Amino acid sequence: MKGVKFDEDKLDYTLIPKQALDEVVRVLMYGAEKYDRDNWKRIDDGRDRYNRAALRHLFSEVDGEDLDESTYFHLAHAAASCLFSLAFAIQEMKLHKDD
Repeated sequence: MKGVKFDEDKLDYTLIPKQALDEVVRVLMYGAEKYDRDNWKRIDDGRDRYNRAALRHLFSEVDGEDLDESTYFHLAHAAASCLFSLAFAIQEMKLHKDD
């Protein structure tokens, strides 16, 4: 008899490229050390400010600069900023949904 596991509708995190995610986590660890683990949650106008940060890092990448002054990839910084911005957007949507 075969085992049964109902996971067809579960999120498949294996779709995320591990090497890229590792770089984003390195940036997140760098930020946690530099500022504080959850500092990003306490930024006023966080969604807008992290969108702007993501764009700055993307434009640096477009201009041919791979690494930020932190020595981590601009694209990893941009991805981290996008994740923060997305977290703010999700939170805002949940707040407005209750209105």
